[in-house]
Amino acid sequence: MVYAREAQVEPGSIWIHDDRVNAVMKPGTKGFEKSGEKGSPVWVKIIPQDTAYARIESDLKESGYDYRVGNFGQSIWMSLAITMLPVLVIILVIWFFIARSVRSAGGGPGGMLGSFGKSKHRISSKDSVNVTFNDVAGVDEAKHEVTELVEFLRDPRKFQRLGGRTPRGVLLVGPPGCGKTLLAKAIAGEADAPFFSISGSDFVEMFVGVGASRVRDLFKQAKENSPCIIFLDEIDAVGRRRGGGFTTGGHDEREQTLNAILVEMDGFEISDQIIVIAATNRADVLDPALTRPGRFDRQVQVSLPDLAGRKQILQVHAKKVKMGPDVDLERLARGTPMFSGADLAAVINEAAIIATMEDKEHVEMIDLEEARDKIRFGRAQKSRRIEEQERVATAYHEAGHTVIQALLDDADPLHKVTIIPRGQAMGATFSLPEKDRYGYAKKYLLATMRVLCGGRIAEYRKTGDISSGAGMDIKMATTYARHMILEWGMSDRLGFVNYAGDDTKEIHIPEKDYSPETARIIDEEVRRIIDEAYADAERIINENWEAVVAISEALLKYETLQKDEVDKLLRGESLDKPTVADLISREADKSPPRTESSTSTDEDEGLGDVVPSPA
Repeated sequence: MVYAREAQVEPGSIWIHDDRVNAVMKPGTKGFEKSGEKGSPVWVKIIPQDTAYARIESDLKESGYDYRVGNFGQSIWMSLAITMLPVLVIILVIWFFIARSVRSAGGGPGGMLGSFGKSKHRISSKDSVNVTFNDVAGVDEAKHEVTELVEFLRDPRKFQRLGGRTPRGVLLVGPPGCGKTLLAKAIAGEADAPFFSISGSDFVEMFVGVGASRVRDLFKQAKENSPCIIFLDEIDAVGRRRGGGFTTGGHDEREQTLNAILVEMDGFEISDQIIVIAATNRADVLDPALTRPGRFDRQVQVSLPDLAGRKQILQVHAKKVKMGPDVDLERLARGTPMFSGADLAAVINEAAIIATMEDKEHVEMIDLEEARDKIRFGRAQKSRRIEEQERVATAYHEAGHTVIQALLDDADPLHKVTIIPRGQAMGATFSLPEKDRYGYAKKYLLATMRVLCGGRIAEYRKTGDISSGAGMDIKMATTYARHMILEWGMSDRLGFVNYAGDDTKEIHIPEKDYSPETARIIDEEVRRIIDEAYADAERIINENWEAVVAISEALLKYETLQKDEVDKLLRGESLDKPTVADLISREADKSPPRTESSTSTDEDEGLGDVVPSPA
């Protein structure tokens, strides 16, 4: 208003709108010298008071200025356009992507959704597939069963001569790491054929219909490169039994993908020369339409290797590593029951790393044994500080296992015992099975349960208290007892009946197919078996307590005992080897002084099954 009174405002330029006043200053007005010939527009915010507008209008009238009150000239259509602009932009962006996807629906490049429909398979050409049956060990029966697939890819007319046909699909079934993928590659390598590989989970994405589109694209490219092999890893990701669970959006998408696989496999002709190989470790959950004759009509078991198979696998991987003269692969194979091919390969590789870190010229047997224990239980925690009271309890615990295992003929032979912590275990008692077990005799199970009970019994007699160290022993003993009663019919009261139920259902809902009275009898029988094993183990410990004490004291001195050393102690003989204190003293003389744990030692590792004692 000061400028208005001094006539420094352009006539007719004053607008009063909402909470502000706009005006244009005359050229040359003090403070607005840079405004130029057209003047400088300014605005002033009005403090919201009831009398503010009245005073402004009164002052403008006294100064003789014309003014306008209301909108600055912005029409209602302009306001509407400004409001709707963001919505229009969003609609245009969505329309742009939809148009691109429609253009790419026929397989054309550039579409966002079209790229999702392309298969994510990995293809290995004839030249790049350098795996043969010689590289696959430990699965001789499986190799023999798939040999005819190689002959079909090499000479399909050989099978047409008598009117026969080879299986369209082969299902490899087995635990992880047993060589299913390697076997499929070996088939392609022997047949000199391209190898298409894809995981079942790669078919499914967030968009509906993508899985089916990828299936069609995969089989289309396979037909263009025939003869070839299609390998579907983890087929259970899309091939689960239909109608076995709650229907969801993801469930429908999986069924569409499965239907596409079934349709494509039905469309095969003998002249296509395509073999579909799938792998799974859950064949029981696959849809029957997938495993019927004409599709995956042959199942090949790729199981964990037996003793001979483990030795063959170790020999294959040992060729790549410099081995010392003391290496005994057969002994190592005996000490790795239930190891898969991948586990055995990891043992060889880990042993090479251990030998390298110790600057050795070659891998020694002690390196292989340390690698085996490390893979199963974790690295030896030699620097871990343990209270003396806990070391004593652990020593007596392991001595209890050791004495019973050494004295029972039905248990696996003892191999070694140690109180050096590994992973969560404070100590371990190892055994070395003389042969692979494909079934469990009742005598063997009862003997194993006695061994499991021995640790708690010896620990309690020495310390007068119990600890959580027997947690895994209790769990394993209970598991054995329940299997004996529920599944294996080893109870005279319950007889030749299975009470375990059906564990092949896709959705596991707890259910009991027996009466409350039968459930009570089952609990009583489980309790009876465990109590009898515990009482028998307690009798053995009490009758051989001097041997338990001798082994415990030896463990506190040496921390690791081999079978021959345990046998000497059981005969009442003494051991003649360096103690832990001697080893620490020698190490201190060779190197600068450093703090050592009371559990540090050069462990003489061994092999075999184990009865762990977790902390």
